Amino acid sequence: MKTLATVVLTAILTSAFWIFAFGISRGAPPAAGGSDARVDGKVEGKGDATTVRSAAGSASLSVAESVVVGPSGLAIPVAGITANQLTDTFTVARAGGARRHDAIDIMAPEGTPVFATAPGTIEKLYYSLGAGGITAYERSEDGRWMYYYAHLSAYAPGLAEGQKLQRGSPIGRVGHSGDASPDGPHLHFVINQMAPGEKWWNGTPINPYPLLAGKAATR
Repeated sequence: MKTLATVVLTAILTSAFWIFAFGISRGAPPAAGGSDARVDGKVEGKGDATTVRSAAGSASLSVAESVVVGPSGLAIPVAGITANQLTDTFTVARAGGARRHDAIDIMAPEGTPVFATAPGTIEKLYYSLGAGGITAYERSEDGRWMYYYAHLSAYAPGLAEGQKLQRGSPIGRVGHSGDASPDGPHLHFVINQMAPGEKWWNGTPINPYPLLAGKAATR
């Protein structure tokens, strides 16, 4: 039996993925007090966001050349991060103790590539002003799980709602959009268990830490 140490999955679809498939263009800053700007289901650039203008359903042909995969089969969704670098922040209090975090924060330098933790479909690209900032919701292939990526600085070029993803497909880049501090850029990563009929904003959060790190929850 394999130990709980992570293994590295090499998935080669393009030899220069991070150089050529991940160019970033900046969007304009959001207007003060503005609402979420959406045009025909696409995400308009706000703050650190890119403008997603590719036609829905245009699939990316690239995945990360190597991803670190936990014993659950889920990839750690930030490039260069290993299981030993993860911290269990799932039960940490937020809003002065008013709520539980219900996520883990994966710390990484601004602009570090973020990719899909598992195969699925982009169900929603959403700008959450004053909260998650630039976010992406990916539903698993069986529909039972929703993977939520937040505080991004930008989306991957061409990312679109309805797009099919493989484990390692590009999502965006680490940032501090929304209510995150610029002093601590990170990926806010959530796994929600979805009941039949639940929408992208629903679900019951489960702790991603044991699934990614192969270790028991620390709190």
